Amino acid sequence: MTLMLLVLLLVTALSAQTPAPAPQPAQRRNLTEVAPVTREHEIRTAQGTLQYHSTVGMMPLRNEAGEIEANLFYVAYTRRPKAADDAARPLTFCFNGGPGAGSLWLHLGAIGPRRVRMNDDGSLPPAPYRLEDNASTWLDKSDLVFIDPVGTGFSRAKDRETAKKFFGLRGDTESVGTFIRQYLNQTKRWTSPLYVAGESYGTTRASALSKWLLDHGVGLNGVMLVSTIMNFQTARFAPGNDLPYALFLPTYTAIAWYHKRLPADLQQAGLAKVVAEARRFAGGDYQLLLYKGDQLSAEERKRGVDHLARLTGLSRTFLEASELRVEIQHFCKELLRDKGLSVGRLDGRLTGHAGGALGEAPEFDPSLTAIRPPYTSLMEQYARQELGWGQEDREYFALGGGITAPWDWGIAGAGYGQGFADTSVDLRQAMERNPHMRVFVASGYYDLATPFHAVEYTVAHMGLTPELRKNFVWTDYESGHMMYIHVPSLQKLKADVDKFYGR
Repeated sequence: MTLMLLVLLLVTALSAQTPAPAPQPAQRRNLTEVAPVTREHEIRTAQGTLQYHSTVGMMPLRNEAGEIEANLFYVAYTRRPKAADDAARPLTFCFNGGPGAGSLWLHLGAIGPRRVRMNDDGSLPPAPYRLEDNASTWLDKSDLVFIDPVGTGFSRAKDRETAKKFFGLRGDTESVGTFIRQYLNQTKRWTSPLYVAGESYGTTRASALSKWLLDHGVGLNGVMLVSTIMNFQTARFAPGNDLPYALFLPTYTAIAWYHKRLPADLQQAGLAKVVAEARRFAGGDYQLLLYKGDQLSAEERKRGVDHLARLTGLSRTFLEASELRVEIQHFCKELLRDKGLSVGRLDGRLTGHAGGALGEAPEFDPSLTAIRPPYTSLMEQYARQELGWGQEDREYFALGGGITAPWDWGIAGAGYGQGFADTSVDLRQAMERNPHMRVFVASGYYDLATPFHAVEYTVAHMGLTPELRKNFVWTDYESGHMMYIHVPSLQKLKADVDKFYGR
């Protein structure tokens, strides 16, 4: 026993003196240019047969020394056969948000020629999942390019340290803007009518890009904002920031109306009238109640609780305990707690048993879990099978996973460094310099990620002239964040976009 103890002590001592292994350097990829793959396709739409080319590839982004720092994955669609009016045909660059979301959501949900088949209300169908021709594709009106920024989709930087420069508002904007300029060079499309279309954080990017591109010689004809957030103060439930509580209220009201949790007179009034009442209270008395904080009188507090209960379907006890301030996750959990259900953040129409009746917040978002499996699996197969992308075997990052460093929200210049990013400043400056640029805003009534009243507030505080305000086209949908998963809203979106292109 004594000998064994001595051996153990010796081993322990030697281990303590042995230096720990040096940390391994981050994996580095030797990025090279990859030839794009082009194929011919056709689909059936309401207007007949639509023939087109797909081009799938990687766009290299180089540093000043000419070294490739990152490759951006993209899928482009162009009409075929070529026609005499091709030079005048619009070209639209499309991307999603996150940060960290690949472009598959807009690509396979609303804009591209093929679409994920969901249940008509947007809920999850049983596996196996299927693609179908998208009769509501925008390809009949515009050629399309879907871009996956660094850290999304198949797009990668050469190493983790280099990737950090792309993981921020400035670096992300510059990289996507560089992609657009290089694509225009390679395809000789500088004189085409040019549009950008973004969803969620993609609208943040699109607004910033409108000025970045203009500063680099590219004037846009239009910016298409789907489920918009430009000023992040409108959506951050931070201490001392009461603004989101008022701006989210009309969406709470719409969702409560959908689930029949409002008083009979409001249920019978219809969605438009119910939302209008919520807007009036949110922009009036509710703002004053929030402003007073704990200086409210007992009568003011009671009046506020009563009105909020009427407009949200939440109990007076809950609203009292919440100090008249209802945060997103608490609303999602509380509205249907008596049924053991939570409502979705991305789409308040959709519900799930997200952790049962206990807890202050759902364990998951039932509207996100409805879309993630079908979209992710079908994008993996579609890229490789139908588009012919067989260059490498790597995961397609649909949402998160590829962003390996904290997102840098700080950026020098007006509107930044004040605690909340606000790219509406860039959009205003771009509109002032390019007064011909129009802006399409699409919002879902049941979207708690980017509420419709928040973008209304943002645009109302951009300081636009009356002439420039006329450049906005506003459209609302009885759906959520991805309004296009709801078939009637998909069809309405298509009709609204067709009018926007046609103006």
